[in-house]
Amino acid sequence: MREYPTRSHVPPHTPNTMTEKLNSMRLLEQKKVAFTVRDFPDTIHSADGVADHFGLPHDVVYKTLVVLPPKGKPMLIMVAGSRELDLKKVAKATGYKKVQMASKKEAESLTGLQTGGISALALLHKSFTVYIDKPAIELDNILVSAGKRGVNLELPVKDLIKITKAKAVEVT
Repeated sequence: MREYPTRSHVPPHTPNTMTEKLNSMRLLEQKKVAFTVRDFPDTIHSADGVADHFGLPHDVVYKTLVVLPPKGKPMLIMVAGSRELDLKKVAKATGYKKVQMASKKEAESLTGLQTGGISALALLHKSFTVYIDKPAIELDNILVSAGKRGVNLELPVKDLIKITKAKAVEVT
């Protein structure tokens, strides 16, 4: 296991009067998953920007990308802000000959969320197939969007994978 973060668990969520409670937070509370809310300026639209804002390594802040197969429902793929998605690897890992990234407009239309705030946790009710880049399983904790720009959640990777039913695959 990687050393970062060094805590063995994330402290329980303490409500922050500045942050509205989002569905992703309610879900984690319902599932009794410890998490930390990480607020940041909503002018930051990238996982790398979030990592820089908090002084964290870029490989612990994950972005959620919308990928389109030739037929069927779009997929959500979580990758570290420091990594680039390899569409050939995605196609191979998901059993398609070819896939493509959704445009910003398509991603927002398909998810109902703004880019920079797309979250697998916030989209569980939409039944997307979820994948996570394999290096994530080496981490204890991870930061992902809560479903709104300017709000990330830090939680144990194992809990994120369990709740979203994410499949760990090589996609970078």
